[in-house]
Amino acid sequence: MSKVIRIEEVAALIKDGATVCASALTLAGWPEEVAMAIEKRFLETSHPAGLTLVHASGIGDWKTKGTQHFAHPGMVSRWIGGHTGLAPNMAKMVIEGGCEGYCLPQGVICQLWREIAAHRPGVITKIGLGTFVDPRLEGGKMNKATTKEMVQVVHLQGEEWLLYPTFPVDVAIIRGTTADEFGNMTVDDEGALLECLPLAQAAKNSGGIVIAQVEYVAQTGSLHPKKVRVPGVLVDYIVVATPEDHWQSSATRYNPAFSGDLRVPLNDIPDMPLDERLIIARRAAMELTPGSVVNLGIGMPEGVAAVASMEGAAELLTLTTEIGSIGGIPAAGDFGMAYNVQAFVEQQAQFDWYDGGGLDQAFLGAAEVAPNGDVNVSKFKGRCVGCGGFINITQNAKKVVYCGTFTAGGLKIAVEDGKLIIKQEGKGKKYVKDVEQVTFSGKYATETKQPVLFVTERAVFELQDGVVTLTEIAPGISLETDILAQMNFVPRISPNLKLMPEGIFRPKWGGLRKILESNGTKAAAAVAELTTA
Repeated sequence: MSKVIRIEEVAALIKDGATVCASALTLAGWPEEVAMAIEKRFLETSHPAGLTLVHASGIGDWKTKGTQHFAHPGMVSRWIGGHTGLAPNMAKMVIEGGCEGYCLPQGVICQLWREIAAHRPGVITKIGLGTFVDPRLEGGKMNKATTKEMVQVVHLQGEEWLLYPTFPVDVAIIRGTTADEFGNMTVDDEGALLECLPLAQAAKNSGGIVIAQVEYVAQTGSLHPKKVRVPGVLVDYIVVATPEDHWQSSATRYNPAFSGDLRVPLNDIPDMPLDERLIIARRAAMELTPGSVVNLGIGMPEGVAAVASMEGAAELLTLTTEIGSIGGIPAAGDFGMAYNVQAFVEQQAQFDWYDGGGLDQAFLGAAEVAPNGDVNVSKFKGRCVGCGGFINITQNAKKVVYCGTFTAGGLKIAVEDGKLIIKQEGKGKKYVKDVEQVTFSGKYATETKQPVLFVTERAVFELQDGVVTLTEIAPGISLETDILAQMNFVPRISPNLKLMPEGIFRPKWGGLRKILESNGTKAAAAVAELTTA
């Protein structure tokens, strides 16, 4: 019997109070047409109501799609997610207390599906210790309407861990490219594998249902079994979507390069103009080492990949994304997608690797930085953004480099003869006495002796002995006027304060490859010294 149903039938399958879970990032993996049908029924009948909505990654296009469809009073009573910044209305509802709101690390949520499927008690991990998801701080609670503790501190083998408990999944909404009539589903045209398989297993073993949105239906038995990512035994219903409601990502309907079906010449990736983004990306890229495994965050850190390509050094690195791409170049402006990927793995498996220290360097943004190295990216100025994979990535990477402008909101610079000139200062200070929310714990990083840098267009700071320390200043910049006066605290100033490399302030640089080779030599010497000792 065919499992294909009409889109009009979908929403009636979801009962009031159900826990609805999704596997998606931006619009990758997101069953937009299914979400639209659920929203339509709610607006017409006020059902389904009181839902618990759970997803690991941010879902939306910053406009009307994604979890925006659930942002109606009464439709969702509880949100549990890693990120909601891509769905402004949903974020507004969470921050204003229109529903309970728990923000948990992206990697933890996608790993929870496996624990739910196996009927284990939860994810036990060190991820989140010392951050806002630690119950001794905020327990991941994002508003005053959220009172119940979800995360627990436990002690095992003399060490401190966090327990993220499991819960039943009533409805899993997933997406693929093709399904046969029995429900066997492929993801051939998708830009990521995500975690649709463990989520489907979690729903079925909870006694729930799985709804899959696809573009095509094939005859049962006609799909190659190795291409099937979710077997039909786990799928209850299939919806065939229109192309307009089945985007590969938030910015792209379909690009064969993102699904691994086409390789593009990397020299086709446009160069960056000489502005603050390029300066920051160049200086940050100097922290790379040959052969390193790297993660780049959204926004400013994406420029590191472009610089590596521009400088002919991309082949010396393995760039990765948290949703499962390994190798290639992340697509700037289309987060989660990547060109010329060597391999795709499922998201929960990628986070297993990350959590265990698989990343050599991580480059991420920072909205606020405190004197002890605490960093906030998840909640600020009345906005509920969320942590996404930030906590997983930063906590266990061998080295973390934060990339961002020194001030926020309206900063304008110029570069003249290798010197930086501040034409207009940003309205907001990012280096503050206390961060609004602790997304990265400087104390934890100090205890684990993790190297941490903060790279801006005018200065570089290091976390040294638990203190944010100024180590470099841009040519042409005044220490008093352009740095200290633009901070809400006085940093430690290194006795070896030096100028940032003058070459990164020139239209053409060409110095990265040599620096990386030098870094590689130094790293090899350090390993040899440790081995000898």
